[in-house]
Amino acid sequence: MSAGTPSAPGAKGVRGGLVAGGVHGPGRLRDLTAIVLDALENAARARGGPLPAGGPEAVALSTRALCAPVLPEKGVGPEAALGDLVRAVAEGAADPADPACVAHLHCPPLAVAVAADLAGAALNPSMDSWDQAPAAGVIEELTTAALARLVHPTAPAPDALITSGGTESNLVALLLARERAAQGATSPSLRVVTGANAHHSVHRAAWILGLPAPTVVACRDGRIDPAALDRALAALAGAPVLVVATAGTTDEGRVDPLPEIVRIAERHAAQLHVDAAYGGPLLFSERLAPQLAGLEHAASVTFDLHKLGWQPVAAGVLAVADVGMLAPLSLRADYLNADDDTEAGLPDLLGRSIRTTRRPDALKMAVTFRALGRRGLGELVEHCVRTAHEFGEAVDARPALRRRPGGIGISTVLFRPTVADALPDEAGDAVVAAVRRTLLAEGRAVLGRAVAEDGDGRLRLWLKATLLHPSAATADLLPLLDLVTAAADRAATEAAADRAVSEGPSAEGTDAPAAERLSP
Repeated sequence: MSAGTPSAPGAKGVRGGLVAGGVHGPGRLRDLTAIVLDALENAARARGGPLPAGGPEAVALSTRALCAPVLPEKGVGPEAALGDLVRAVAEGAADPADPACVAHLHCPPLAVAVAADLAGAALNPSMDSWDQAPAAGVIEELTTAALARLVHPTAPAPDALITSGGTESNLVALLLARERAAQGATSPSLRVVTGANAHHSVHRAAWILGLPAPTVVACRDGRIDPAALDRALAALAGAPVLVVATAGTTDEGRVDPLPEIVRIAERHAAQLHVDAAYGGPLLFSERLAPQLAGLEHAASVTFDLHKLGWQPVAAGVLAVADVGMLAPLSLRADYLNADDDTEAGLPDLLGRSIRTTRRPDALKMAVTFRALGRRGLGELVEHCVRTAHEFGEAVDARPALRRRPGGIGISTVLFRPTVADALPDEAGDAVVAAVRRTLLAEGRAVLGRAVAEDGDGRLRLWLKATLLHPSAATADLLPLLDLVTAAADRAATEAAADRAVSEGPSAEGTDAPAAERLSP
């Protein structure tokens, strides 16, 4: 190299050894990724189950032992830091790839999506201006166009935004509805009407936006009661209204009666938003898509792919029936989308989100879509739905367990041990709660919980299995039922003993209740 010639970017030394991008970065990243992959594999074997045993205190103790101090005076080096911290987070993980991890809408991500996410992280485009994300912006445009057309197949000009998930999608949906309602200068504030089954984010969004608290209508079997909705809208006659329906409730996986809701909303001149964060991917399957009939008539639709879409968090979408609905998000900042740049042909990305800096989350979605196609994605969705029905049949076949009446909701099964039914309601629910916490403390299963009506109309506590694993077979899930049955027998025996003692001549000096003793 001649005198006075600057060294090339990425040359050996500090500059070439720190960053993930450029010409030399991927080589360094390859070495470090090997450490990560080894730590993930070894930690999964060491954990030996869906989550670590011992409960919060044990996890905190072992994690701190590997990670503290997080900010030492002198660094330990990238290899040691990666090895220790990845080992800590993996050994202490609740791993949705384990068939016994079924508590939440928390999916195991596909390997191809995770690999795409790595590329996005290494390149680190920021999706708020073209000069930070030239090709990533095009990929996002292609991805959102495909999703918008999937949700609104007959709309003239549908569009979609990438969001951080259902909470942000619902917030933006209410924001856009508020702005549409405000176009009439004399209009009162937008009123939101939703079911008792709605996600909490609908209520939070109304609060953030300064809207009146949503009007909550009654549900039947976990779904909006159309007659109750009709009465609620009649009582709000004259006010601009947004009806928020749900396609895939968090607790039960129920889909509101969308065709009826569409007709009622149209009759009362109300707008309609559907929170299909869970159920939206049913559209990938030609066989299952009819369960969402009526969705195409909604003004906006929340659609998550980090639930029944197997994407790493975050992968949210808000689809709208007409691109013009997004106009209120338009914003001008000279350092990001100057007028003359836009006029010269540089795409304006700033109005594509309420956020400024955004990750290229569309990349992992696009890679997954290209890899599997709509048919392949539909087959995975169908697998999860079929497995849930088979799991429900397995529950029905066991006298020690019973399923909540009312059928399977998408891929969610609610069930409880029958020994809990032999106890008074409160004591029975305590046994159900104790079963869940016992299996968590032992690191053997991650089950959810939900309060829902029983066949007699009374509210009871149920164990919840949300089945999102794209390849786990029903046989992989059956040991979970054995674990529940055994834990329930222990909890019920202790609860009965405690009750007998408390009802005896003297309850003084008795131990704590069984449910409390079983809590970690």
